[in-house]
Amino acid sequence: MDAVRKRPAMYIGDTGTRGYHHLVYEVVDNSIDEALAGYCSNVEVCINEDGSLSVTDDGRGIPVDMHPTEGKPAVTVVLTVLHAGGKFDSDTYKVSGGLHGVGVSCVNALSEWLEVEVRRNGEIYHQRFERGVEVTELVTIGKTAENGTKVTFRPDRTIFTHEGGFQWDTLAARLRELAFLNRGAKITLKEDATGREEIFKYDGGIKEFVQHLNRNKAPMHPEVIYFEREKDGVTVEIAMQYSDAYSETIFSFANNINTIEGG
Repeated sequence: MDAVRKRPAMYIGDTGTRGYHHLVYEVVDNSIDEALAGYCSNVEVCINEDGSLSVTDDGRGIPVDMHPTEGKPAVTVVLTVLHAGGKFDSDTYKVSGGLHGVGVSCVNALSEWLEVEVRRNGEIYHQRFERGVEVTELVTIGKTAENGTKVTFRPDRTIFTHEGGFQWDTLAARLRELAFLNRGAKITLKEDATGREEIFKYDGGIKEFVQHLNRNKAPMHPEVIYFEREKDGVTVEIAMQYSDAYSETIFSFANNINTIEGG
């Protein structure tokens, strides 16, 4: 965790606006991985008035049992130990995105404070961290019939150069993209201070994505060409539509991550 605080750009790209918002995407990616695995259908991102941000999902909830080798609850290990996420265990997620399993621990290390609330096993569990260090034990704070995880964090102002807090349009662009890529998943963006709310949910998936990209162009055919195939455990989806534009636009994604160089 000290290494992350010393060289943050190695993990999140930079300490400006892009890196600041990348923290959000890392937490959201964990919720989307639950959706990809078939356990989560609702993700809520809320910009809070105090400059923090909350990501809530209705997935299985981060495990709270004691970690077999670390001697701490699994949720604590996931948030404080690099490379301890479920993405390193080939049984937990067949498909996952994000920072190779170091994502949420990096978010914790680069936050002034972070609080996690896990709803699992009929209980609500809570723990608080400051600059990546646990300041409370994992405690039970109530009962519930629901499952899921809520992560609330405030980026560390001593690390980030970005001013002005979380930007609505920046977050909305990525959340809209994730909703297109994960058909049927409902992603809600809210802002406490203004009461603003926007819901992203596309049952047509990447077909709707293509329609969205072509909304200001004249398509040459009304129906989007779409096909999907699975082979050797790998699923590929392709959607396309010709338009009257002079240049072509191609987007490719692997596990929800935009492969900007086409790889």
